[in-house]
Amino acid sequence: MVSSAEAEKRKALRHEFRALFDALSKLLFEADPIGINFETNTDEYEPEVGTIIPRLKQAQSEDDVRRIIHEEFCKWFDVETAGPVEAYGGIASKVWAEWLRYR
Repeated sequence: MVSSAEAEKRKALRHEFRALFDALSKLLFEADPIGINFETNTDEYEPEVGTIIPRLKQAQSEDDVRRIIHEEFCKWFDVETAGPVEAYGGIASKVWAEWLRYR
């Protein structure tokens, strides 16, 4: 369950990084690494995007982005559900490209 404080942080982050937030939400929804895309729940990965974006400032490479995304999915779900870090290569490539466009 997401606390109201977390929801407010995500709302502020979405306001500040609107285009990036929406792009990453869409990318994660389409890639669906956890298998929760039921076609109508397009906001399903917004909590994860809300914790990924602040960490992208630390990323120096696509590999860093892959690690960040995997770590966040492990936090939000669990290690078993998140799966291996290697499974996040395709997503990381797209997120890295969006981040480079944004910054």
